[in-house]
Amino acid sequence: MSAPYLFATKAHYRLLQLTDCHLLADPQADYQQIKPYQHLAALLGALKTQAFDALLLTGDLTQDHSLASYQLLADLLKDWPSPVFYLPGNHDEPDLMAQAFAKPPFVAATEVTANGWTWLLLNTKGATPAGEFDQPRLLELATTLQNTRTPVWLFCHHHPLPIGAAIDRHGLQHPEALLSLLTEHPQVKGLAHGHCHSAYQATHQIGYQAGHPAGLTIVGCPATSVQFTLSADWQTEDQGPQGCVWNFAADGSVHWEFIRL
Repeated sequence: MSAPYLFATKAHYRLLQLTDCHLLADPQADYQQIKPYQHLAALLGALKTQAFDALLLTGDLTQDHSLASYQLLADLLKDWPSPVFYLPGNHDEPDLMAQAFAKPPFVAATEVTANGWTWLLLNTKGATPAGEFDQPRLLELATTLQNTRTPVWLFCHHHPLPIGAAIDRHGLQHPEALLSLLTEHPQVKGLAHGHCHSAYQATHQIGYQAGHPAGLTIVGCPATSVQFTLSADWQTEDQGPQGCVWNFAADGSVHWEFIRL
């Protein structure tokens, strides 16, 4: 993981998660019969005056893999009042992200420490649209978890378990190694992801019977662009731009709310 980013001590932290923006170089261009730039701009405009401690961008920020699409996002967020953390999805180009997001409010840290919590941003980008979390990434995460005593929440792009939709063919491949590692660390309370274009929550309980009866909470964040239907073929719906608001308390409790413009 990167050098940790440390938040000031507070009793509560409020985070905004946005994902799957699918921006193109042309702000007027279409994606799945909507204009993704306008969707995102409208949502950010509505939320900018709210108090957030951080903004988390969890992948597929671009659709056309262009530097210009990232620069559009950077321009939208140039006056955002909180730190902006980001991680790549299958559509993203990490080198271009680093180039476009080199200045504040963007922060490249993948380990974020707060009073009572640690948030870890995982890179699940692979060589195909499906997700990958290979052995070097597993070893790095294992080391971080061994040295972390606070409750932990993970953020990534790809979903680790099927949800009953066409996107499952591009989920995290061979997720057993990651899930097995997480069962060894009861301080890991949950994992949130993008990619599915669908708001949902589930509990993974395999391996959690002893010492962790609650299991691992998994939360899918809806997209700022379009949502995918829970069907075997690729179907999308324009339900307006969406996201997820997180509330983490120093006592280890966490609550979230899906939002829609």
